[in-house]
Amino acid sequence: MSDLVRGIHRGGGEPPAREAPPAAQAPGGAPPPAEASRPPRVRFPPEPAAAPPAAAPPEPEPAAGAEAPAAEAATGEGAEQLFTELLAFTGRLPALAREGREFPWGWLQRLLERVVRSLEGSADLFWLANNPPPGGAEYLAAHLTAVGVLSIQIGRGLGHDRERLLDLATAAFLFDVGVASLPAGADPTAYQTHAQLGAEIVRRWAPPRAGIVEAVLQHHERENGRGYPQGLAGAAIHPNAKVIALMDTYTALIFPRPPAPRLQPYQAVRQIVSSKHEDFPTPLIKALLAEISVFPPRTVVKLNTGEVGRVIAVNRAHPLRPKVEIVADSKGHPLPAPKILDLAEAPFIYVMGPVQEG
Repeated sequence: MSDLVRGIHRGGGEPPAREAPPAAQAPGGAPPPAEASRPPRVRFPPEPAAAPPAAAPPEPEPAAGAEAPAAEAATGEGAEQLFTELLAFTGRLPALAREGREFPWGWLQRLLERVVRSLEGSADLFWLANNPPPGGAEYLAAHLTAVGVLSIQIGRGLGHDRERLLDLATAAFLFDVGVASLPAGADPTAYQTHAQLGAEIVRRWAPPRAGIVEAVLQHHERENGRGYPQGLAGAAIHPNAKVIALMDTYTALIFPRPPAPRLQPYQAVRQIVSSKHEDFPTPLIKALLAEISVFPPRTVVKLNTGEVGRVIAVNRAHPLRPKVEIVADSKGHPLPAPKILDLAEAPFIYVMGPVQEG
């Protein structure tokens, strides 16, 4: 067991969970309920169009499935606007797959470039992807959009350059398209074919980037060889498939299908670290920990000394060793004045786990 996992196990049992809107699939590869496995009905909102020249008449909106022009790089667009456009795009994918239309690769690539720029500028889009999707969003579109945004952020944390980020993002926004091809009431065996179905759909679309089909096919493979459809392990799995697999599992924990309880982001990370650490490479889990701390700011925690403190800062290099403000001594008595303790500089003191504020 790694030091990373030991640190989580000190925290004790599972935290309380809360309900939330549905996500694309339950963790662990369990099939979705029958009513959710039907291909979603897709509404086709107008695709974005570039503004025409001042002296020219307005241009007609492109037909459904056509490419949309690029947005201006310096529009200062909000994260919510971009997230809405991503939901609209992913909402079209089932219809594109069913009807055999040409895939709008140019439109997707321009959207992804905007996502990368947005995340480089602020974390607003990242935190939108960590929150329940807006009402009315199709479950598959919401799941693909969240996993896509989160995968890009993890890729950035891993130090991917722009081209590698776009390779990862392209696969991440398409990886679960095979779910829409499943018949209603598909059993677990049939459900496990969705990775092959998705890979075949994406292959027919002729992606312009290498490794996209492989990443879609392998997103349910696991580091320990216990995944599907090929039972690959370790280095045999495409690196982008590993990132998508982790984000797929994480998103299914924070947006599960009812009646499964929702976990808060940091609770989902704790569960992944404590129970699924053999499924994913340690560097990827650390990259997720760096973005979503197990003990985020304002969490009240108990130390192994018996003292109680409130987390005031996260240590990205050592996510299990935050900076805390000690507010009560080992007997539970409030301190006259809080004291600051950086656990990164106190090797023999560690967090036992979160506690409820009294």
